[in-house]
Amino acid sequence: MADPLLQIRDLTKRFGGVLASDGISLDVPAGELHAVIGPNGAGKSTLIGELAGEINPDAGRIFFNGLDITRLPTHRRSALGLARSFQITSLFPDFTVLDNVALAVQAHTGHSFRFWRPARNEVKLRGPARAALARVGLESRADVLCANLSHGEHRQLEIAVALATAPRMFLLDEPMAGMGPDESARMIALLGELKREQTILLIEHDMDAVFRLADRITVLVDGRVIASGPPGDVRADAAVRQAYLGSLEARHHG
Repeated sequence: MADPLLQIRDLTKRFGGVLASDGISLDVPAGELHAVIGPNGAGKSTLIGELAGEINPDAGRIFFNGLDITRLPTHRRSALGLARSFQITSLFPDFTVLDNVALAVQAHTGHSFRFWRPARNEVKLRGPARAALARVGLESRADVLCANLSHGEHRQLEIAVALATAPRMFLLDEPMAGMGPDESARMIALLGELKREQTILLIEHDMDAVFRLADRITVLVDGRVIASGPPGDVRADAAVRQAYLGSLEARHHG
């Protein structure tokens, strides 16, 4: 049997007296949508920062597609196919939607950002950029300035930008943060489509979305994994309910 696409082994990170990652181990097979949940301060953001290369762990190893990437810089991880979508969107507001994605295509093919304007009409940039926009449902917004998009459309565009780098795996950090019900529903539908062909590690507070989308769920509390498995098993776990999901259960059965 092939190794998982992402393997995390005994990942440990301390900030002063706080143990933000306490020996975290988990595997994500290719093709899985794996959600990481937990209360505020559980260590979710630290974990995704370690996976993306923005935070150096104190101990432990990270393997991606069989390679030890524990000490690789962010851009090297991106080149290997690990795409990070930020909790705070980082787009170019004065560029059009299409230009934002074309920039990502250009960067992925090895060209410098500063040469993007003369190349903006090249088919080899525009074609893949339009294809990425179509996948997230933004093809009709291609010529709109990024600054004029709604919050939900910004999130869709961010995923299109990540798609333009042809990733092997997505790291999605709270893609539904700040969304209303309609925008959340569109994002859940989009992620449901993406999971058919992408491996995804999802950090998300929206438990309805997590339990609808995830193949497996890992629960972090105080930097430790307290449960990991299929959604039904996690929901039924007494320790998980006590630590985190009690209010969710009450809401669903109230």
